[in-house]
Amino acid sequence: MQIWVDADACPGVIKEIIYRAAERRQIQTILVANQMLRTPPSKFIRAVQVPSGFDVADRHIVDQVVAGDLVVTADIPLASLVIERGAHALNPRGELYTTATIRERLSMRNFMEELRSAGVETGGPASFSQADRQAFGNQLDRFLARLPKESA
Repeated sequence: MQIWVDADACPGVIKEIIYRAAERRQIQTILVANQMLRTPPSKFIRAVQVPSGFDVADRHIVDQVVAGDLVVTADIPLASLVIERGAHALNPRGELYTTATIRERLSMRNFMEELRSAGVETGGPASFSQADRQAFGNQLDRFLARLPKESA
C-alpha cells in the first residue's frame, strides 16, 4: 500500500499531516506535481515532478496506482478513476470517497461546470479551515488504522 498525493493543489497543512503519518506508519508516499516540491528527508516520502499540462499529474497517478493504494485529491474525476482501479480516494477536507459517493460527487461537479459554462456565478469552495484539517487527520488515521501492519 502506498499513499499518492495530487500535490499541486494540496494544502501545505495537509501535506504535513501526510508526512507525519508516512513516517509513523512507514508507508511509501509519493507526491505528484507539475512543479518542484520540497519534501522532508525521509526514505518513505518522495516527490515526482511531471511535465506541465492538463491532467498530466492525474494521468501519472492513475497509471501508477494499484488496488489498495490511497490517493489524496480534491479532483473528483481523478478520484473516480482511482476508485475504478480499486484504490481509495480521500479529499483534503476529510471525505473518503466510495463507489456510491463518487458518482454523486461527479454528477454534482458536472452540473456545476454546466452552470459555470452557461455564465452562472457559482462561487468557489469555502476557505480551508481548522475543522477541515482536523477532519482530514482523523479520516487518515481511521483509514491507516484499518490496515494490517504488513501492508503498510
